[in-house]
Amino acid sequence: MKANNRVVAEALRDAAALFAHQDAGQFRVSAYRNAAKTIEELPDDVADVAARGADALDALPHIGKSIASAIVQLTTTGRWPQLERMRGRLDPEVSFQNIPGIGPIFARLIHEHLHVDTLEALEAAAHDGRLDTVPGIGERRGKVIRQSLASILARKGPLVSGAQKIPPPPIEMILDVDREYRERAKAGDLKLIAPKRFNPKGEAWLPILHTERGPWHFTVLFSNTARAHELGKTADWVIVFYSSNHQIEDQNTVVSETKGPLKGQRVVRGREPECLVRLHQNKTDTGNSRRLIL
Repeated sequence: MKANNRVVAEALRDAAALFAHQDAGQFRVSAYRNAAKTIEELPDDVADVAARGADALDALPHIGKSIASAIVQLTTTGRWPQLERMRGRLDPEVSFQNIPGIGPIFARLIHEHLHVDTLEALEAAAHDGRLDTVPGIGERRGKVIRQSLASILARKGPLVSGAQKIPPPPIEMILDVDREYRERAKAGDLKLIAPKRFNPKGEAWLPILHTERGPWHFTVLFSNTARAHELGKTADWVIVFYSSNHQIEDQNTVVSETKGPLKGQRVVRGREPECLVRLHQNKTDTGNSRRLIL
C-alpha cells in the first residue's frame, strides 16, 4: 500500500475506533471504517487524488464532504484536528502561531474569545467579523491574518477553503444538543477524555458526546480554554462541532447569557438575534397556551 494511503487509512480507522469507544452512533463508526477500506484499496496515491479537488474525492465510495476534508488535512499538513480533539491532544494555539501576524499572545486571545480550534474555523471568523472582536486585532493585523489564511488554506484545495456552505443546524437543534450534553455530563453518562492542555496530571475529566440529529453529526465538549478556567466556566461554555455528508466541520459555542434581554438563557454565540426570536416565540406560545386553558 502507498505510504499516504496507509497513513490516511490508519487515521480513519483510529477515528472509527474512538467513535465506537466514545459511544457514537453505529452509522458514524461504519462510515469511517468503510472510508478506511476505500483508501486502503485505492490504486492511486490518495494525496494525488486530493490534489485534484473535491470532485475527485467525492467520486470515491464512502467519502463525503466531512471525510474528504479530513483527507485533505492529512495529506497537506499531516494533521487532523478532529482526531486530535477526540484524543484530547489538540493544541490550537500552537497551530495559530504558524500564521504571520499571530504570536503566542494573540493565539491565546483568539482561542479564548472565539473558541475556534482549526485554521478553517479561524478563516470563517476572519471573514464574518468575529475576528475583529478579539482585543488588539486591528484592521491592519486582521488583513494580514486573512491574507495568510487564504494563502495557507488555498493550498488545501476547494474542499477546505472556499467550499460552498449550507445553512448551519437550526438554533433549536444546537440548543437541544447542548441540553443533552450538559444533562448527560452531570449524570456521569458520558465517556471522559484526558485533555493535553491545563491537565498536568493527565486525568480523564472532560466529557465528550457524539450524537446525531437528522443528517447532522455532532461532537460536543466543554470549553478547555485558559479563559474558561480563569472564569470558572468549564462546566458552562459548551463547544458544539457539527458536520454532515454535505458540509465540512464547523462549530458553535453555547453559553449562559449574563446580561441583556437574553440574561439567564442558553445562547449560541454569534447567533444571538436568532436566540432572541426564539425566546419571544416561546413566550408567545406559552401565553397563547395559558389563554386557551383559561
